[in-house]
Amino acid sequence: MAGRSGGVARGAAVCLLAALSALTGCTSAGPPGPAGPSSKEVQNLLDGHAKALLDRDEAGYLAALDPALAPAARTEFDRLAKVPLGGVDYRVTDVDPAGEGRATVEAELGYRIKGYDSGPSTTARVLDLAERDGRWYVTGDRAAEGAPQQLWQQGAVESVTGRRSLVLGVGQSEERLREIAAAADRAVPAVGRAWNGSWAGRIVVLVPASVEAMGRLLGGPAASYRGIAAVTTGQAGGGPQAPADRVIVNPDAYAVLGAFGRQMVLTHETTHVATRIRTTAATPVWLSEGFADWVAYRGSGRTAAQAAPELARAVRAGDLPAGLPEDADFGFGGDADALARAYEGGWLACEMIADRWGAPALTGFYRAVGAHPAREGALEKALHDVLGTTPEQFTADWRAYVGQRLG
Repeated sequence: MAGRSGGVARGAAVCLLAALSALTGCTSAGPPGPAGPSSKEVQNLLDGHAKALLDRDEAGYLAALDPALAPAARTEFDRLAKVPLGGVDYRVTDVDPAGEGRATVEAELGYRIKGYDSGPSTTARVLDLAERDGRWYVTGDRAAEGAPQQLWQQGAVESVTGRRSLVLGVGQSEERLREIAAAADRAVPAVGRAWNGSWAGRIVVLVPASVEAMGRLLGGPAASYRGIAAVTTGQAGGGPQAPADRVIVNPDAYAVLGAFGRQMVLTHETTHVATRIRTTAATPVWLSEGFADWVAYRGSGRTAAQAAPELARAVRAGDLPAGLPEDADFGFGGDADALARAYEGGWLACEMIADRWGAPALTGFYRAVGAHPAREGALEKALHDVLGTTPEQFTADWRAYVGQRLG
């Protein structure tokens, strides 16, 4: 049975012990699998690799790698010279022996940008390892399935440092990066005047070469972002150690905007960075997106029809929305006009709160909703506690407000 003398007897004994002790069925144990590195060995290897990168020690950085990886790794090392790293680390999550002297490792890569990130920006990686002469080396390093690329993996990185921003770009002119940094520098104090919560007061903006490259940075299809000028990544409700936010600009859509549109986009996205810690699973999308638009339009002098043209068209055609936008209405890649109406409806809801109850009540309402432990009941409680109204009355008031401002 086991292929050796006495194998049948030993197998029977194992079955008997298993039956007596655990009342389990008997299964024959195969030969031991190939030995691989321990998690500690892999962690030590990657710790040294990360430290060498942070110390700008090229020889030490390459020491953990198979020679076949050296050319690509050296290119990546050079590109990272433009990124002011304040921390790099790997966290090994799984080690799977993959044959004699080989292993596959799953790890989380985290990096911080000096002066900007309190917590790391993180991404899942898969590494292939091989053993030679008693030492393990990395022979492959790739993004895990569905995980995003990093900007420096897309090409040579250029950086521009603003007063309150860092802009990193690939395939972009220095003039374009400086223009984005200037808009980001204006956005930060504008957000600070509207949102007095604790936040870093500075942002990191990534500008890839194309919308296709943007999709790879976000781990999603480019088609989802074609009409979107920028998005912000981050963890809702995250604390000081939560993954860092990144504003990612779609260079194709951003380029066709005028000066006001570009500024509006950067201010909107900066608002998401500032409010991230107060934006939780309890926060409806109409509130988070509407508030970001409210901050971006605040003091601009734009009329409601200018700020909400798609919703204005619908209202004038007799199609007044029946209720506040649902989360699903904000999905990318669908009907662009419907998406615009969802954003505009959220903005007008926040505009109504600021008009009737005051700007401090709007920010207080935002915090109160996000502080609730779950989505269920969050809106009802905040409407009652902060605004003294009910969901039904608020919706009716909003519909009347939309009709009045856009009719």
